[in-house]
Amino acid sequence: MTAKQQTVQCLSPSGLHRMSYYEWGARDNPRVLVCVHGLTRNGRDFDALAEALSGHYRVICPDVVGRGQSAHLRDPSAYAIPQYVADMVTLIARLNVDSVHWLGTSMGGLIGMALAAQEGTPVRKLVLNDVGPLVTVESLRRIAAYVGNDPDWASIDEAVAYVREVSAPFGPLTDAQWYHLTESSVVQRPDGRWAFRYDPRIAEPFRAAFADKDIELWSLYQAISCPTLAIRGGESDLLTRDTWQRMGECGPRAQLAEIPGVGHAPMFQSDAQIAIVRDFLLSA
Repeated sequence: MTAKQQTVQCLSPSGLHRMSYYEWGARDNPRVLVCVHGLTRNGRDFDALAEALSGHYRVICPDVVGRGQSAHLRDPSAYAIPQYVADMVTLIARLNVDSVHWLGTSMGGLIGMALAAQEGTPVRKLVLNDVGPLVTVESLRRIAAYVGNDPDWASIDEAVAYVREVSAPFGPLTDAQWYHLTESSVVQRPDGRWAFRYDPRIAEPFRAAFADKDIELWSLYQAISCPTLAIRGGESDLLTRDTWQRMGECGPRAQLAEIPGVGHAPMFQSDAQIAIVRDFLLSA
């Protein structure tokens, strides 16, 4: 099974923008799973998981604005969670469903938390992949060191080597998997060189808000009431073990799962990782 690429028009204070998304499974399936990627990634990250779950769900994998095949914003200050949540509400309205299940990696999990915490939320089950209500300053420093740097390469093989280096915490992946994760996130420019697809200006509000301290969102997490699964990469520097364990004790009292040998963040490229998500989502 392959994905169908679709687009939806969304609104920001500076005007309309187009958001791209990938749709897997039967369009008339009322069970919808929305999968949202991390800060510099894109919806193609979920190809393996979406294909595996497409017999159970209509799986929707958006490219958050400024990433993948989606448009770039005129005003980079809008690259922030409130805009992303608004775009996802527009997307869910386009899907014409009243409820969804949600899987969010890193930034995608923060978007999911913000939406799930709203009164009248459409989110009925929530999977938070290596993110929670406390984001460590150590991980923020690491992200700030590379996001928005806008490197380029003479060949796609050089791009793959770079992605393998900066994304080593994804864990042990095959050569084919690294190639796929790179190919979907880079583009060849008219001068023949390769560069990331994402708008490097996404770094501007990130760096402007960076205050060299942890980000705490416990009040948001406490407002979530739907069944929640918190997945942690066993070597993660973004979701600490203490935060992860506390997520099981307050708010939605998340089920906890940990993936050894992986940092930030698990990418659901293996059957074993996909099974963790599938078993939770399909449980009664």
